[in-house]
Amino acid sequence: MKRNLYAVFIGAICLITGSLYAQQTVKVMSYNIHHCNPPSRPGIIDLDAIANAIRKQNPDIVALQEVDVNTVRSGKVNQAAQLALKTGLKSFYFAKAIDHEGGDYGVAILSKFPLDDINTYRLPMDTSTKAEPRVLAVAIATLPGGKKIRVASTHLDAQKAPVNRLLQIKAIDSIAASESLPFIIAGDFNAEENSEVIKTLDKGFTRTCNNCAPTIPVINPKKAIDFIAYKPVKLLQAKSHEVISETYASDHLPVVAAFVIQ
Repeated sequence: MKRNLYAVFIGAICLITGSLYAQQTVKVMSYNIHHCNPPSRPGIIDLDAIANAIRKQNPDIVALQEVDVNTVRSGKVNQAAQLALKTGLKSFYFAKAIDHEGGDYGVAILSKFPLDDINTYRLPMDTSTKAEPRVLAVAIATLPGGKKIRVASTHLDAQKAPVNRLLQIKAIDSIAASESLPFIIAGDFNAEENSEVIKTLDKGFTRTCNNCAPTIPVINPKKAIDFIAYKPVKLLQAKSHEVISETYASDHLPVVAAFVIQ
């Protein structure tokens, strides 16, 4: 009898452990940090305000946009490295988009989990627009238990003409098309839900919201342009989506989504 009870106990533990490894929850944040300059304080850099906003949400992975690394305006500080240190998200990757004031400017990924297979993809643009170059940062995050997911951060062209954003979202769709791992992309798309840009995003990914709450400006926000999206739905399910009312640290509100990964 004791042996039978022991066998049942071990079997139950195995089932519970297997279930935990089979299905995991990951919390993802997207945040355009305005190079850590609070809009109400021109010329001031406040890394702690951004770090505090991130820590309050306790995300596992953060996609950052408008990140300065060693620029004059930000005091020659590596903001990606400092935010990783201040938030405890010690794995990080910075993807440079342009040179700026003696340093670099671009997007970044912060993660609780180890990151590898990291890449920066330069996104296309119509050269006649003389627009600022944009990039897609991509990495694999390895979760406890060994499960892997692909994560990406991007910031599409901010010009009013949509030509560059369309070129860029189509390039992202092409990059993601052959991915077999669960794939989460987050960023500032500089486009609203009814735009061709987001309609194109929706062809390859599922967004964590529909009729999304606005993310900009931070005071009386009117437009949603910051999104988190994922694929495929058979491996990922979005369980929540929230726009965080943090009105001091940046000119964008952060977005947080929780996922169950099969």
